[in-house]
Amino acid sequence: MPKELCPCRTVPATVALGTHTDSDAVQAQMSYSECCQPLHQGQAIAATSEALMRSRYSAFVLQLIDYIIDTTIPAQQSLLSRQDISDWAQQTQWAGLQIVQHIAKLDKRHSQVEFKAYYHSLEAGNLALHAHHELSTFVKVTSGNKPAGDAATEQSVWYFLDPTVVMGLSQKQPCLCGSGEKFKRCCGAYL
Repeated sequence: MPKELCPCRTVPATVALGTHTDSDAVQAQMSYSECCQPLHQGQAIAATSEALMRSRYSAFVLQLIDYIIDTTIPAQQSLLSRQDISDWAQQTQWAGLQIVQHIAKLDKRHSQVEFKAYYHSLEAGNLALHAHHELSTFVKVTSGNKPAGDAATEQSVWYFLDPTVVMGLSQKQPCLCGSGEKFKRCCGAYL
């Protein structure tokens, strides 16, 4: 019996891929249990912002609303509409994902993933393929108390920065990611 391909590894047959960030074909054919499922079940954390973005796409496909909210920067989570996210996930006929570009290091804690999330819609009685093209920004938040020389107690986690969430922060306030920097010098540049 063939493995169930992870939703984030599906690309519509009609899409010309061009550049793809996966370095080998085996990784591109990963099953759900090898790819996003451990992240969705809390058994692992995303090692890269691309892995987090892929897992978020799969969560939309599978309607895992808690995961979508939990992987948004904590300062924005309470401002998200669970119902709106759920409605969008349920009403969308997802067709596949294409990573256009992964910019792994914008600065010491930010990265970006440009992607196209494909979906079908009914137009004039026919199913039409569309793409939601987005450049998403992610921030790596480090937590834990780190005694001198002990990296084991420190954990870094990637989060999505949602540009649609209105934050009441001034440019001079501490950043919402907890970096200790001013908002304008940290996440403010990307929101």
